[in-house]
Amino acid sequence: MGFAWLPLFVALGGLWGARALQEIDVFPSRDGDIRDFTVAARWVYVVTGDHLYQLNLSLGLLHGLPQRGTYEKGKNPLVSGRFNRASEGGASIFSVNTLAPVVERNLLLTCGAIDCGYCEMLNLTDITRILSGEDYEVSRVVPEGASVGFVVDNTYLLSAAEGPNETKVPGCQDIPKISRIRLFNIYNSQEGGLFSSVDGRGDPAIDARHPGVQFVDGFQIKSTIFLLSNVKGQANTPTVRLLWVTLATSESKTETLKSLQGATLVCCEVGEENQSRSRLVSSSVIPGDQPVLLAGIFNDHDVTNTELAIYDISPQTDAKTYEDPDFSYLGIPLMVAGPIMLKPRGVLLKHRYMTSVLAVKLDNWLIVFIGTGDGQLLKLTVDPTLQAQCLSVIWKAPDDRRVFPKMHLDPVGRKHVFVAVRDKLMRVPVSQCVQHSSLESCWNARDPYCGWCGALRRCSFEDECPSSLWLSVPDDLRQRRMLSHSFQEDAEGKISLVVFTHLKRGGAPANFSCRFDSSVGVLGGLEHQYPECTCLLPTVIAGLRVSVTVSLGEVDVTEELNLLNCSGITGAPTSLLCSQCLAAGCGWSNGACTWTRSGALNMSICQGLQTGVDSLPEIFKITPSEMSFHGKNNAVLTGRNLGHVIGVRLQGDLDCSAKEASVRLNTGASLTFHIPAGDKGRVEVCLLLPDGGCHGNASLTYRSAPVCASISPDSTWASGKRRMNITVSNLKFVNEVIHSHTDERVTFSESSDQSLQFESLPADRDPFSSAVTLRVANHTLACPTAIRYLPDPQFTDFISAPAADHLRLTIEKKSDELQMAPEDLRVKGVQGGEDRDCVITKIERSSGTDFITCVIQSSSDAVVTAVKITYGSQTKVLTHVRYVKLLFLLLVVPLTVGAGVGVYCWQKRSLTARMNHLIEVLEMDIRNDIRQGFVDMQTEDSDLIENVGAIPFLDYKHFAAKIFFPEGGSLMTACLKDISQDPRKTEKQDDGCGRLAQLLREPLFLTSMVHTLEEQKSFTIQHKCTVASILTVALHRDLGYLTEVMEQLLRAAMEQPSNGQHKMVLRRTQSIVEKVLTNWMSICLYGFLRESVGQHLYFLVSALTQQIAKGPVDSVTEKALYTLSEDWLLWQAQDFTAVKLQAVFVVGGDGQLSEPLEVEALSCDTVDQVKLKIMAVFKAKFGFAYNIPLRDIRLELEQGPGVFVALEEVDRSSEVIGEVTMLNTLRHYKVPAKATVKVLSTGCHPPLVSQSSVKDDQDFSVKYFHLIDPDVCEDQGMNPERKKLKLKEVHLTKLLSTKVAVHSYVVNLFRGIWGVGPGKAPPAIKHFFDFLDGQAAGMKITDPEVLHIWKTNSLPLRFWVNILKNPQFVFDMDKSDHLDGCLSVIAQAFMDSFSLTDTKLGKHAPTNKLLYAKDIPQFKQEVKAYYKCVREQQPITTAEFKDFLLEESKKHDNEFNEAAALRELYKFIHQYFTEIEQKLEHSGAPAGLKEQLQQVKDQFDGQKSCSWD
Repeated sequence: MGFAWLPLFVALGGLWGARALQEIDVFPSRDGDIRDFTVAARWVYVVTGDHLYQLNLSLGLLHGLPQRGTYEKGKNPLVSGRFNRASEGGASIFSVNTLAPVVERNLLLTCGAIDCGYCEMLNLTDITRILSGEDYEVSRVVPEGASVGFVVDNTYLLSAAEGPNETKVPGCQDIPKISRIRLFNIYNSQEGGLFSSVDGRGDPAIDARHPGVQFVDGFQIKSTIFLLSNVKGQANTPTVRLLWVTLATSESKTETLKSLQGATLVCCEVGEENQSRSRLVSSSVIPGDQPVLLAGIFNDHDVTNTELAIYDISPQTDAKTYEDPDFSYLGIPLMVAGPIMLKPRGVLLKHRYMTSVLAVKLDNWLIVFIGTGDGQLLKLTVDPTLQAQCLSVIWKAPDDRRVFPKMHLDPVGRKHVFVAVRDKLMRVPVSQCVQHSSLESCWNARDPYCGWCGALRRCSFEDECPSSLWLSVPDDLRQRRMLSHSFQEDAEGKISLVVFTHLKRGGAPANFSCRFDSSVGVLGGLEHQYPECTCLLPTVIAGLRVSVTVSLGEVDVTEELNLLNCSGITGAPTSLLCSQCLAAGCGWSNGACTWTRSGALNMSICQGLQTGVDSLPEIFKITPSEMSFHGKNNAVLTGRNLGHVIGVRLQGDLDCSAKEASVRLNTGASLTFHIPAGDKGRVEVCLLLPDGGCHGNASLTYRSAPVCASISPDSTWASGKRRMNITVSNLKFVNEVIHSHTDERVTFSESSDQSLQFESLPADRDPFSSAVTLRVANHTLACPTAIRYLPDPQFTDFISAPAADHLRLTIEKKSDELQMAPEDLRVKGVQGGEDRDCVITKIERSSGTDFITCVIQSSSDAVVTAVKITYGSQTKVLTHVRYVKLLFLLLVVPLTVGAGVGVYCWQKRSLTARMNHLIEVLEMDIRNDIRQGFVDMQTEDSDLIENVGAIPFLDYKHFAAKIFFPEGGSLMTACLKDISQDPRKTEKQDDGCGRLAQLLREPLFLTSMVHTLEEQKSFTIQHKCTVASILTVALHRDLGYLTEVMEQLLRAAMEQPSNGQHKMVLRRTQSIVEKVLTNWMSICLYGFLRESVGQHLYFLVSALTQQIAKGPVDSVTEKALYTLSEDWLLWQAQDFTAVKLQAVFVVGGDGQLSEPLEVEALSCDTVDQVKLKIMAVFKAKFGFAYNIPLRDIRLELEQGPGVFVALEEVDRSSEVIGEVTMLNTLRHYKVPAKATVKVLSTGCHPPLVSQSSVKDDQDFSVKYFHLIDPDVCEDQGMNPERKKLKLKEVHLTKLLSTKVAVHSYVVNLFRGIWGVGPGKAPPAIKHFFDFLDGQAAGMKITDPEVLHIWKTNSLPLRFWVNILKNPQFVFDMDKSDHLDGCLSVIAQAFMDSFSLTDTKLGKHAPTNKLLYAKDIPQFKQEVKAYYKCVREQQPITTAEFKDFLLEESKKHDNEFNEAAALRELYKFIHQYFTEIEQKLEHSGAPAGLKEQLQQVKDQFDGQKSCSWD
């Protein structure tokens, strides 16, 4: 029963509600596509194939109601039938197609197709409480029909249901075949009772006069009911009908239905196309008063040809009456007002394949959410005049999946839209305001939902900014700048500068002011009244630089203007001159640039002018014209007059911002460019010229990305060349197939529209799994399954059987998991020295052997002497050797038996029976241990990771803080807080910190200070690291300067006479600059770490954790049977067996149990270890952690129906040896396989006896033991298991099997670090390695080993090893001591790969060296290639690297509290002030520098602390 696990979310609902705004909540249906859903009060109700679900507004599941069971028909027409739900199976499905919430009465009405129609009344709060069920044909009786049902006036359920038409419904011959509109009771007290449609003596209904009527939408506004439907009239012409029904004041169903009026919606005869679209796909009433407006999506016979139009659907009663052609009252024609033909007030959007619409009012804006058939959710912003302004995509699926016709707005926050696609319901944020980190970014989003909150200093929704100024977008979203300017010339010829503010004020009132600073001083004549500011300009304007600062409350907007003289902008009246004129704030009139008093300001006036280019560019063709939304590299555009083209612009319909691509190669007749990533749909393409004009006309279409569905077969032999097929959608967009285990390119071909074929690449090891990804443009898309690499097949023998006209061969092969098919093999038999084809007819498998049968069509009597079997690139030859086997059986076996008997007799005479028995047992134990170790090594599966979920990366601030201050403490905390303060206000309040920050920008002072501090004997290494880190924090906003100073200090350190041993440079962190280098590498490589290497590291850590948990782990010492470190090897482990448990969770207060989760445990696991494994399975299944601490979880073992016994770490039954207590295990409790274990929270279900965790005991490791026996005397006769001889050396194979299991993850990590792709090392690595090359050249060092060691000490040793050994610096995770031991082994192998010396290892070498001894030579070759590749890479210019550092500084601006760092730094300056002064004196520092230092001292001495608040 698929829904039984879902009550678990009752206990965990808070986890789903506490997500960040950017996340999309998802409810996945596990039993088919979503058929309908609705939202009411605080819940969401979802209908799937055979379930009805109730969710909270965060899509956490509350209740599931199965809709499958048996239907019992009533004994007579007066007795209603009954639907009996079944926990599993059931012959009937109650297919709900009407969901009607009655919030006022806390009811949910559900009706649908079972028998001749059935309805239920459910509790709105808990749908599992079924209040009643009745036989009533309320909604359609066939699941495929279209109907509308909703509660009107809190009195009736209106049902507009499509009839079965020609569909035969068994036993329901009396039901009308046509579509009907009826009113049903929702109270038992109403006439006829619950769900009755009778009124007096009749059963009133509005009937369709023609078959094929489909109802699309319906709603009530005041006393009017609106219904929309698609009909086919007498001429079979499709039309869209709007019906009005007025509720009768007498509560008469008959009078209400007879009040029917109607109109026809005509779409959309506007524009040049004049195309009629006569089918309504989806509609949404627009909130507001009169008139009643409706947004509707229409299509024609081509479902992808859609338009979105707005209609005024207010009821009209002043038209003449006529007989309604489509509807009647019980077959009697209705006289209605009309004929009324409603045309749209406007067409908002023409777009491909729109499927759903939802209209929302936001102040004066109309926001329209649009779902599409190719899996996108669009947001269209419409201004108060119903003019569409901006279209954006707020969600898209990777593939084509149609959005459900209905969408709903979250009724509580109104910040999310509920959207259904196939088998998923999603809660999508209406906006992503929080992703905009600055006012400019927030404004450029052009999103009416988002504005800049002055008090919070972030982009937010308006209701998140209480009692503060909230600045939002202007009414015209096509405005490109927050501040625009123009000139005004008065009658006296004086010129004024006018600045207009395109920021809309909201929230709390705020002062508005302006300031004009210029190169000639502050400009006067200032006037300001929101939204304009004016100042008077001096006589000479040309070349005047003006800085305009507009202040709105606490928010400042500054714009730098370089003013031009409008009269001086002269030349031929081209579009370029016109654009320059208007951009300068001037006007354009009569073909010349003028002051704006008489000139036009709109850029559109320039479009009709000549371009100044002799011939305009034209576009003939773009190849390709279709690509996935990931874009396409190296697209080719052909055309004419392309020589002056500088870029390609792509813009979709109503896009508020265009994408531009630079030209990579231009021949004049063709050009190459990269098509950037985009959203699904069509974009227009034009070519940019230097004057800003864009010419030419073409289009491109973005489609869904390829989706890899399956790989067949899913395994290959290690030698490769097996033919493989990948089933993939949108195959034409695939650029490359990639195997994770090799860089070799895969050659593939398209075998069909949805399948590509390739040959597997060879591998140098097996077994393992190689992930397959598809490269699409610059993105890689993973396939769901990896290719398993298995050993090559082993063919052992063959038998030939001649017949009249052919010869049959049967080839024997050892069974394996390759699942070879006849097409994988080619067989030839050798007859008389000639090869003859043998056609394979069948492959059979039996008891460990595969039998391959093939036929040679030949009449030759020649004996087959050999068989040649070809698979992939390999050919195996079998010769006839059966007589050898027979000889072996006849001679060797009797000799072996005889020898065995002789030995046995000798032993029997030599040893006593007891000693013989003991030796046999001892030998068997050791043999089993060795055999098990061998089996582990040969069968270890490296595919450990099944579901690790999202990688929990730490954000940059906390990552950097852990690198800078690895010991944590108050200093780290101080440097991380108060990051939201206004830096400008801080500087004004804190003169001391400001002066010190300025002083640090003097390289001479900074280097002198560093040298002085390092010369002091009392200045420890810890002090050096602290100063280095607070210097990094203080200069974090200026990484370019920090880099310059660091390199200056490094040069000085490397050129010191004491550094004659050049190979020792940078080996340790014994100076300030060495720690600065560590910090600098961490800052510059964070992006590379997060985007590339981080995933490999997390997978390795996850794989190690899972491998350790596969075998026994001692709960006291944490030693494990499976490990990489000999120090952590649990070689004393006793025998254990796997135990599968069924874990059920108690949810709710009534003790309800969830569906069981299958958990793999071990018989030697303690109770706490079992808890951890249950929690791990829970997280893997549901994607989030169980939010109850381990100490608050209790386990109970089911020992009989309803009888549960508590499982505890220690209880009265625990075994005690001396004074040491053994922790209880599953074996202790004799837990059988498939036992049921109940999981409870002690908070909700307190135990009878209070018990704290035994691990809280300070003497835990002394008082308790688990798998390692205590060192005390005991009667071992009671525990024969402990009498077994255990040898540590026997279990060293476990180290190797663990290495095999995680090896692919280690290799991927190492190659991710020293791999160079695509063709470039990160800028910081290239720059610093070039710096070291230059330093070596300057110092005339020619020994290549010195450079190799310098680079190794500065990057792998200084940065990567730190990351490898401390994943908690990168991820939000805890690192156990055992995991640290395993990572140390890997880190040692990593550093050995960079070593230039070859160490010969013997049998006494440490295991951590031996473990990777065979891999190190290959790694060393890769490292040398890496260093060579970086050295040969094109140098990064100084300007490029400065841009990189500037970008990194901007990314993490305001992450740290520089003032806290400056305060800490001054403590050291104060302590060694005299020494620093003397150093400056000896260095010949200018007097001004020493004065600045004294001023800093005076400022700090004048206050107790430096305030940054």
